[in-house]
Amino acid sequence: MSERLRNVFQWPEFRPAWYLLVAAIAVFLVGVFELPALWVLTQTILLALIVAFTFLGIYKGATAERAAAVEHGELEGILASTVDALVLYDSRFRIVFWNPAAERLFKISARDALGHVISPQDMQRPAWCALAQVVFPTLAPRIVFQSKEGEFPQTIDLSLADPPLELRVITAPVQDAQGRAAVFIKVVHDRTPQIAALRSNIEFITVASHQLRGPITDISWALQVASEDRQLDDSIRPVIDNAYAASKNLIKRIEDLLDVARIEEGKVGYIFNESDIADFVGGVLAGVLPQARKTGIKLYFDRPSEPLPHVFIDEKRLSAAVTNLLENAIRYNVENGEVVVRVDQVPGQPFVEVSIKDTGIGIPPGAIPNLFVKFYRAENAVQAQTEGTGIGLFIAKNVIAAHGGEIKVVSELNRGTTMTFTLPTDRALVPQGEIGPEGFLL
Repeated sequence: MSERLRNVFQWPEFRPAWYLLVAAIAVFLVGVFELPALWVLTQTILLALIVAFTFLGIYKGATAERAAAVEHGELEGILASTVDALVLYDSRFRIVFWNPAAERLFKISARDALGHVISPQDMQRPAWCALAQVVFPTLAPRIVFQSKEGEFPQTIDLSLADPPLELRVITAPVQDAQGRAAVFIKVVHDRTPQIAALRSNIEFITVASHQLRGPITDISWALQVASEDRQLDDSIRPVIDNAYAASKNLIKRIEDLLDVARIEEGKVGYIFNESDIADFVGGVLAGVLPQARKTGIKLYFDRPSEPLPHVFIDEKRLSAAVTNLLENAIRYNVENGEVVVRVDQVPGQPFVEVSIKDTGIGIPPGAIPNLFVKFYRAENAVQAQTEGTGIGLFIAKNVIAAHGGEIKVVSELNRGTTMTFTLPTDRALVPQGEIGPEGFLL
């Protein structure tokens, strides 16, 4: 209490009280020294000051109270009309605010919610089960942290089983004058319809791709057998070879669609192992070297002179992603162009950086923000290569993100492009679960 009083005494609004105290002491001293005329004058002045300060204090208090009432009403109106559920509770987990959206989401009226103290035991009460998992996220069947644990505002995605809900929860504390969390605010966004629609689309892509892959594989196998027949007429062989190449290309596109579905559904299934990044990149480069030679593109690997810390990767998944980046650098290059690949340690950070620099057609500045969007292709890329799905970079970005890395692009139109991505050298920085491209819980 003494500390609280000291804080009050230091408020600027408390200064008039100190002035009155000084005046009262002055009156007391005048009375002690028996100065009647001065005593009367001083009393009169003091009384006038008291009346003035009292009137001013009442006026300020009334004005502040009316302003606070107006602000409170406006704030309540805003909070009540928001489409997201808002739940406020104090340090004892007692609910102090509950908006209509919270009533609709949790099926609990404000009359029942306000004043209720939330506890883990509410998991045993069907009506309060969902709310208990929102307030105590570790009780939920599935949770993905979209922000670092312990940092605020904290954003998490929850997947609840009963009732089936997909929620994004943002938590932020409101601090008191001493900097302690007095109230916690939870903003709960119901994403159940969004994710249901996404999963429906994923299911369609998956089923359609699986249905197509079987017949196309059979056709490809038949064309391969025909192309290997030595008795095949030379006039027909080019037709068979082209058809066989087209069938393999179609199978690859179907596999890409399945990869998109797996990424968005969270069923990629990464298996991380410790790996030497320089050896890994060298192996991927060896795989695309025949394509570079066929198109007349020079391929260089600026191998690091000193050993780098190991990374933790799924070699199969990451190899496919890096291969796609390299194939793009080759495909959209100019005649007799080149591609230079470097691997470096990020200074002062637990990451290595892989850069792929080409001398190709470049990317228009307006296209760069959409470059990793599913099915997007820049206009000059479409003109240079009519074939393409716009899926490869989408897959590459998500594979790298699943490894705990980031990818970025720097490009100059008609001068070339540099794709750079990072990979952590600390196992703790590799995500424990998979997060979809739109932040959906996987």
